[in-house]
Parts: sequence; structure tokens; C-alpha cells
Amino acid sequence: MRQKLNNFALGLGLTITDTAWDILAQYVDLVWGKKEVLNLTSVADKNEIFTRHIADAFPVAGICKHLPANSLAADMGSGAGYIGITMAVLCPHVRVTLVESLQKRCTFLNWAVLKLGLKNVTVSNIRLGQDTAGSFDLVTERAMGQINDILPLLAPCVKKGGTLAAYQSQPGQANEALVTRLGIQAQNPIQYILPDEMKIRYLAVFSSWI
Repeated sequence: MRQKLNNFALGLGLTITDTAWDILAQYVDLVWGKKEVLNLTSVADKNEIFTRHIADAFPVAGICKHLPANSLAADMGSGAGYIGITMAVLCPHVRVTLVESLQKRCTFLNWAVLKLGLKNVTVSNIRLGQDTAGSFDLVTERAMGQINDILPLLAPCVKKGGTLAAYQSQPGQANEALVTRLGIQAQNPIQYILPDEMKIRYLAVFSSWI
């Protein structure tokens, strides 16, 4: 399984160290131990957490790895932290904020960050649209809702010259007039197929110019 994921990562320009794999394995164990209590995942086994959730963070990590040291990244609607924690493990030079509205999941995230010894991660318990999340060089989200509904919440959190990366089931779903009004510009989406899947997934990428 690890070799399969390593090959997938290499295709996205990522090299995963043994240390990073050990931390990710510890994280998967933490998720597995709390999955029923906190409804963190519906997968059948731990390997599926790797292939469905951890691997899904690799395209964003491929963007994150090019950021300068001490850049700020945010995983909005972090949930169990699959995207944000994986990004932080693979890009230790970047400071990652996990933004989550549910207190019980923030409690899990803070506990997981402490257990994993991740010094470059903070957890923020806020609800987008009601509270200010901050300003970041890279903002990402997965499963927050329809792209045209979430872009107005996310775009204000991206620094000028920064990047917004949003997971989509199909490409080109963002309204062009909305994108222009928000001061962001669509880039070529990242297309990929997760290990053990056949369907193409899409990561919509936008750059901010205001």
C-alpha cells in the first residue's frame, strides 16, 4: 500500500520520507480510534483512510511544497484534518491552520496535533461568514459545499498573490462573473485519480490579485 501511495505522490511531484509516513500512520491510528465516537469516517479499514483521505491531500501538498518557509496555509472546514494535517506533515516549512466550526472536532484536532508533535499546526474554532479566519498564502477546502457558495467565504482569506485550492467533482463549475468580482483568477485545475479508483478528481486552483 505504501509503495502504491509513494508512486501516486511522485506523480504529483512529492517525495514522502519515512518520518512523514510514520507520522501519517500514527494519525490514521488516532482517526481509527475515534471514528465511531466523532463520526470521522465511514471507511472499512485503515488502508482506506490512506487511499481515500490521506492521498486526497497530496495534490494540495504539491502546491504547498513550493511556498517559502513560514508561509501561512489554512484548511477550511477541516473536519478530521485529513487535508490540513497531511499538508502540515508533508510541508513542515509551512504553518498550517485547521479551521473548523464544530467544537468536538476541534477538540479532536488539538489532541491529534499534540499527540503527533506537530509544531507547525494550530486549530481555529470559527464559523466562516461569521468570524474572521485570517489571511493566508494558501487556502484549501474539501466538501464544504458548492463552489459558488463557498468562494465568497474563502476568497477574502487569501493574501494578494496567494492561492485558493478547492476540491470539485467536475471542472469549470465556478461562475466567471463571481470569480472576477472576488478578485481571483482561475488557473488550470489539477486532475488526478486516487489509488484504487477509476474516476478523475479535480482540484480547482485560483490565484488572488487583490
